[in-house]
Amino acid sequence: MSENPEKNQKSSDEIIDRSKPLEILKGYNRENLSIATLGSHSALNILRGARDEGLRTICVCRERERIIYESFGVADEIIEIKDYSDLLRKSLQDELVERNAIIVPHGSFNAYIGSLNDLYVPVFGNRKLMLWETVREKQREWLLRSGLKLPKTFDSPEEIDRLVIVKYPGARGGMGYFLASSPQDFYEKAEKMVEDGLISREDVERAHIQEYIVGANVYFTFFYSPVFNRIELIAADRRYESSVDGIGRIPAREQIEAGINPTYTVIGNFPVVLRESLLAKALKAAKSVVDVSKEIAYPGMVGPFCLETVFDENAEMFVFEISARIVAGSNVGVPYSMYSYVLFGEPMYAGRRIAREVKLAAGKNMLEELVY
Repeated sequence: MSENPEKNQKSSDEIIDRSKPLEILKGYNRENLSIATLGSHSALNILRGARDEGLRTICVCRERERIIYESFGVADEIIEIKDYSDLLRKSLQDELVERNAIIVPHGSFNAYIGSLNDLYVPVFGNRKLMLWETVREKQREWLLRSGLKLPKTFDSPEEIDRLVIVKYPGARGGMGYFLASSPQDFYEKAEKMVEDGLISREDVERAHIQEYIVGANVYFTFFYSPVFNRIELIAADRRYESSVDGIGRIPAREQIEAGINPTYTVIGNFPVVLRESLLAKALKAAKSVVDVSKEIAYPGMVGPFCLETVFDENAEMFVFEISARIVAGSNVGVPYSMYSYVLFGEPMYAGRRIAREVKLAAGKNMLEELVY
């Protein structure tokens, strides 16, 4: 299959039919639920979490990734597929329904499977908000309506008058992102990225150009719980990005002579513990985002979401992206982060928190409030 996320780029205006998943959910045996996900992204986190909460686990994965989930033994059942989009096959979806499965989505759902409206197995979270996430203009609208401070954006390369970062639609893990400081710099670096096969010419035309705020990046994983009607800070992380982090090993003269243009492909993540006085800014931002999410798509945010932020030299917080589902950075919080441990007093992380919410909601007859 193609690994190009643009192949399945979706519109945030796509109509999501919630009625069929809710109707299917009525027939589930709520004492014998399964958690299912695609074998990718944060599946180990999700499946381990469901195991820790005593739920049956199903991993839907390609042959090339099967070794991961067999090696870690987190799946009670592995269903092999050829392509991520096979998840939309009626026969496979019916199989999951027979197992009382609730699907937990992650970044690969946005990038690879196709229309989320074709997925009628009950999905944990809000599919409409996941579509908003894939369109940067919608993301910006959401964050601005939430009253947050955002970096400046530029409608075209000709407007660039300061240091900017160039990004693309969809969940791409930073691949092909680059910095530019002028229109000429943009076009020269974009051409080099195309030549290197990191992006396409269509990507250049659809590039999202955003002011680059010099500061410390912090990615917050939050969880909105309909059961407790509260926002929880689960973990915080920063990214380890391929060439931009590796370039520090090369002396400046050699960097210049080699003409290296670093990019931002995410390789992994580090845990972060923030200065306690700064937590108020993050928590207030999360509350605003959840409040506005209820205006965008009923019932609003459900479960994990991520605010991607940068703190400048004055400790001002800028929010530059939002993810309306579990993010891979939450993996640093397994089996717990400082924040989840303080809140729960036991090992708790994003995957387990999802499973815990499912169990609690099933017991309180609230599962319908978790599914979109």
